[in-house]
Amino acid sequence: MAGELFKMLAGVNMLHVPYRGSAPMITDLLSGHVQASFDNLASSSFEYIKQGKLRLLAVTSTSRSEKLPDVPALHELLSGFEASAWGGVGVRRGTPDEIVSKLNNEINAALADPKIRARFADLGASVAPGSPSDFGKFLVDETEKWSKVIRAGNIKPE
Repeated sequence: MAGELFKMLAGVNMLHVPYRGSAPMITDLLSGHVQASFDNLASSSFEYIKQGKLRLLAVTSTSRSEKLPDVPALHELLSGFEASAWGGVGVRRGTPDEIVSKLNNEINAALADPKIRARFADLGASVAPGSPSDFGKFLVDETEKWSKVIRAGNIKPE
């Protein structure tokens, strides 16, 4: 999907090669069967980057990685580009507000812990504490953005 967003915003054409995970993609990248890829920093590609076997051109978040501050964010070079892996916590609709509030407070407190933040940073990730309404807006925005990419790329479920 990051590649499709890149194609859409940059106005370029690239061949999408589907892989069942990072390992086979990295193997083909290292062997020269593919010339470029989009991958998560937390994957095994980071080790190859540190060893100098792969060259990281940019990160796909809107800001530079704390682990790789000299690597530009693609957003700096291509306005509007942002493609980040993310995770969130949800509960069943109808869960009492006091439970949602307590969970949110505890999760935000954990994400504020320097040890937890450091562990996320070690994995090439960042944390984004917030409110349930912040997360709801984020989900709506992500759905809208990726729906446009799917339509522009004429992507169909297989």
